[in-house]
Amino acid sequence: MRKLILPILLLGISLTPALAQRPFVPVAKPRANVAKSPEIGQTAFVVDETLSVLRETPSLYAAAIQRMHRGRKIQILGVAEADGVKFYKVTAPPASFGWVQADAVFGKFRPGDEERLAKLVQATNGFDQIEIACQFFEMYPESKFKPPLLLLFGDLLEEVALKLTKDANSKLTRAEMAATGAPLHSYFLNYVSLDRYRRLGITFVFNSSSKQFHYNGASWKELTTKYADSAEAAEAKNRLDTLKTKMSTTLAN
Repeated sequence: MRKLILPILLLGISLTPALAQRPFVPVAKPRANVAKSPEIGQTAFVVDETLSVLRETPSLYAAAIQRMHRGRKIQILGVAEADGVKFYKVTAPPASFGWVQADAVFGKFRPGDEERLAKLVQATNGFDQIEIACQFFEMYPESKFKPPLLLLFGDLLEEVALKLTKDANSKLTRAEMAATGAPLHSYFLNYVSLDRYRRLGITFVFNSSSKQFHYNGASWKELTTKYADSAEAAEAKNRLDTLKTKMSTTLAN
């Protein structure tokens, strides 16, 4: 047994100097991807409420925290991809954090968002269309897509005025209005359905004689002044002339 141990010890002694002479080579550690996405730190706004679910993790299957409303301001903290879509980790004041599908938000930092939002305005309908148009005008005040949207916006609101006229005349009764002694036009211009439009900065005028609402034509006026050389300016002028005629119309007694 001693004969076997001795050669092994001698072999270990003979290898020790060779091992000592080898240079130390550190084991390479995996490097983290330190490249920062340009979207991080940017501010954006929620527009597409269909996709605006704020989630606990970046997945379409993750638990929902809340559905964020249109116009909600968010700041991007991180980016991830899952389930075939991109997600933003966001902070949404006053106290919400989570992940939202990137397609739900729009901002000036991302190429293509301006055109994408212009298309969304044209693709929606009802009050959503008007609300999204207002968001577009606020976010992109100098957009090349603005002239046709201004013309469309005014036309949509004149259609709304017709519906408001019908609703107000059916719900505001002459007997009730006369009982208080308040001017008739004040009842119409305080009509509750106007509130949602006032919040967007939209004004309707009222013809007391015909008992009709009309859009005040602000978007058409902007077209004829700021975008006088646009193809839409002539159409806008025609609409303003028509509005003037409607407001000066007096019904025969």
